[in-house]
Amino acid sequence: MRLQALTFFLLFSFAIHAQTPTRAQLESMTEAQWQPALSLLTEIVSMPNDAVFPEQIEVNIQWCEDIFEDRGWSVERLETAGIPLLLVEKTQAAATKTALFYFHVDGQAVDISKWDQPDAYVPVLKAQNESGNWEPIAIEKLQSEYDPEWRIFARSSSDDKGPLAMFISGWDALAEAGLAPDYSIKIILDFEEEQGSPRLPAAVVEYKEKLKADLMLIMDGPRHTSNEPTLSYGARGIADMTLTTYGPKVPQHSGHYGNYSPNPALLLSQLLASMKDADGRIVIPGYYDDITFTDAEREIFSKVPDNEPAVQKRLGIGRTDKVGETYQESINYPSLNIRGLNSGYTGTQATTIIPATAVAELDIRLVPESDPNRLFELIEDHINAQGFHIVSEDPTDEERMNYPKLVKMEKSVSYQAFRTPMDSDAGAWLRKAMNRAFGKDPVQIRISGGSIPISPFVDALGIPAITIPTVNADNNQHSPNENLRLGNYKEGIQAIMSVLTQPMY
Repeated sequence: MRLQALTFFLLFSFAIHAQTPTRAQLESMTEAQWQPALSLLTEIVSMPNDAVFPEQIEVNIQWCEDIFEDRGWSVERLETAGIPLLLVEKTQAAATKTALFYFHVDGQAVDISKWDQPDAYVPVLKAQNESGNWEPIAIEKLQSEYDPEWRIFARSSSDDKGPLAMFISGWDALAEAGLAPDYSIKIILDFEEEQGSPRLPAAVVEYKEKLKADLMLIMDGPRHTSNEPTLSYGARGIADMTLTTYGPKVPQHSGHYGNYSPNPALLLSQLLASMKDADGRIVIPGYYDDITFTDAEREIFSKVPDNEPAVQKRLGIGRTDKVGETYQESINYPSLNIRGLNSGYTGTQATTIIPATAVAELDIRLVPESDPNRLFELIEDHINAQGFHIVSEDPTDEERMNYPKLVKMEKSVSYQAFRTPMDSDAGAWLRKAMNRAFGKDPVQIRISGGSIPISPFVDALGIPAITIPTVNADNNQHSPNENLRLGNYKEGIQAIMSVLTQPMY
């Protein structure tokens, strides 16, 4: 009986070892998969994917269906009132746990006049010259050469098709080695993330049973600016607001009516300026209520290896807002950002007028402690206190005559923030996987500054969620010349293989 038990133990230990390759083995498998992985990356980024054009997205949906079906995954479209979500699933025999991965496949719009290449959907390999400029090199070089600093320039190369290509390539490498996770996998593919995922929250509730899992893993967003392996335990949510102030019913000659007709641009500027102090802190009463940090949380902030002088130099800013004592602390507060202003004309089109309207687009980055509807109420109270009358539509003639200071407010909430405790079982499990992949602990970020639509899953499914960012921080996501560093692509494949072979807690 003891001999049988010993034999079982040895066989069991061998099976576990076979499922948890070492760092050297992970690197070897990544290298063996490198050429197919490069081909997959160039293929996936070559498909236009602006969700404003559903016909573009349909091509991407069909590509995803084919790529997973070819690998033996089940595939199902989850219909919504618009563009569907795609759920792909791989069930492992005897698995007791399920991980739900999230990727988005759509990308930001392209203004090709701002790109340094003819087509943002034709990937270009580039190397940086001594002057710091990126120069194209023959993409065929990738068949025989490798430099981790080379980059693929294409829309969605980093946000978020590159990470999806990392996952697929990692899966293929493990399959060739005869390895598989000890847990089942579901993947939700979102094709409207860059449009705010407007139908996602309702869909998560509707398809709650199909999406059921034990934890959620998100492969989106950049690593820490040090480019060290990173885990992020949350992300801020996002809401937006549009404010419009009014002057004369139509633009007026600034000579005839200057000093007489109120200027809506000045009114709006005064209103916006009243919301923050000279150090960038929001002065609206109650806006930062419930935001406090323990000594342990401040220690978490201090362990993130931020080089703030280098960041400020890269951004070209000689000072910073004083919302928090450090960068990490600052992104743990809700924000109020002016993302765009418009009134009258500038440049060669400038005319001597008093504009009819002025418009400010604002976004609010949310943290778990901040209820967006409460923040909206606080902003409204503040606007009223500045002597403005708030309307929801363009004012009538009667309203114009009765209220000297008018502002139209339009607002919406995309999704809330989420945050998973660092000391959770899911966090410990991922740290083990990342340490095995890279031989060191990852940088750990309490909450990232950007927003991803994960809180609907966390709320509806009641599961923890953690982000595994893989791409380079200077990838120009959402901007012209988006790119993916080859070293990050290779290490991303290595990271996902380690996660997929880490025995589930």
